[in-house]
Amino acid sequence: MDTVSHVLKGFTPVREHGKATTLKIKNHQAMACMTTGVGNRDDIDILIAAMNVAEALIIVSSLGEEYLSDISAAQNAIVTMAQRGVVKDKFLFTGPELTAMNLGMEIHDAQLDACTIGQLEKALEFVAREIRAKRARAIA
Repeated sequence: MDTVSHVLKGFTPVREHGKATTLKIKNHQAMACMTTGVGNRDDIDILIAAMNVAEALIIVSSLGEEYLSDISAAQNAIVTMAQRGVVKDKFLFTGPELTAMNLGMEIHDAQLDACTIGQLEKALEFVAREIRAKRARAIA
């Protein structure tokens, strides 16, 4: 790979890349499944990944750092809902959990609109390191 092209690609805004739209659609489809009562573990995994990346974008590039507590609330909402769902075999958010998740999704969408490909790659690497180091919370 051409090093200069790779470096320049890192400065490209994610919103200008076609996969950004696909990622947002995937995230919102998972959220729609959860709000309509047909959500499953795959949808939960997508939402967890979205909020983990949102948190990582704040940590590695200070993108939306004023919203860290909101992202943390969304992460807590997913974990609480998922743990309850494993027991009941039905995954549904409570009203406050849904409010937290909706705000988390809004923040993450704004981050995706504002970040570069390089920032997103660093955030994804950060999430992968945290998971490998077993610093991620388990649902069940």
